[in-house]
Amino acid sequence: MRAGVRLGLLTGATLMLAGLVLSRDSADPIRAFGSLRALRRGPLDARHLAVVVNAEDPLSERIGRTYAEVRGIPPARVLAVRFPPGRSELSPQRFMQIRRRLLRDTPPQVQVYALAWAAPYRVGCQSITSAIAFGLNPAWCAQGCQVTRMSPYFARGDVRRPWDALRIRPAMLLAATSPAEARALIARGRAADGTAPAGTVYLLSTSDYKRNVRLPLFTRTVRMTPPSLRVVLLQQDALRDRRDVLGYFTGLQRVEGIGSNRFRPGAVADHLTSLGGQLSDSPQMSALRWLEAGATASYGTVVEPCSYPAKFPDPGLLFSYYRRGDTLIEAYWRSVAMPGQGVFIGEPLARPWPPRG
Repeated sequence: MRAGVRLGLLTGATLMLAGLVLSRDSADPIRAFGSLRALRRGPLDARHLAVVVNAEDPLSERIGRTYAEVRGIPPARVLAVRFPPGRSELSPQRFMQIRRRLLRDTPPQVQVYALAWAAPYRVGCQSITSAIAFGLNPAWCAQGCQVTRMSPYFARGDVRRPWDALRIRPAMLLAATSPAEARALIARGRAADGTAPAGTVYLLSTSDYKRNVRLPLFTRTVRMTPPSLRVVLLQQDALRDRRDVLGYFTGLQRVEGIGSNRFRPGAVADHLTSLGGQLSDSPQMSALRWLEAGATASYGTVVEPCSYPAKFPDPGLLFSYYRRGDTLIEAYWRSVAMPGQGVFIGEPLARPWPPRG
């Protein structure tokens, strides 16, 4: 059954209160009602996002302020939390305190979060983005080579408001290690909006058999994607000197030559390996390298996931939602069946294709 939220009858006083929260035209109850209805029924956009900053980290605050300015997010939806900066992991106890306060302070219309830091990326055996969305639960990060709990948001194209329908708020890290990198990432996301870009999604079948486990997903993506989107499956370990990259998906510990390519604004890229989500201190290639090369979003796991394709993005699902007009955070989150161990990074509101319907 399709999940949803039914808008009940509002009294005149409630309409006025909704207008005070949702609209500058708070004296007009008809317009206030229209604002509330748009929040509940229209496409997800900047009105449904809260920025979370670490008040003890000047870089985090700067990233958050920049993003709020670019995306028109008011101060009431820039939420401050506190923890020592620079650490790769938050303790479960500290995290639970932070999340309780965050849930308390988040306005009810907020459906997704942008977290303005690159570290911490992990809480115990969970990624920070899954811990924010789901809360802490060992079912999201089974020890050893085991499957984990399935995301209720996976492949749920009918769910337009994940908080209202599922009581989860997907999160994405605005991950950057300098103000310049943050500005560039935010600018790429904003520049992508409404461009319906031409370009190519590259799927690489590599010689690393342990990390090439998405190959069946790749072949299905090529077979199922309509001709309006160019998808290419290549049997090689690296892509170089391409000027039209909309997507780049592969499986290797380290990917060579990514900086030689030109990524279109809104492009998505990731590599299947064990520890790509360890953004600041990975012994393998960090997913941050994709953003630094020009991608607008990426994904990586923060603890050993073993080679379960369900713990990594399905590019066919990702681009089917992305091209129908979903924001990047919606499309990416819908494409991972078991995201408990994986961290999403990038500019969450990028929307290269206008929403349908």
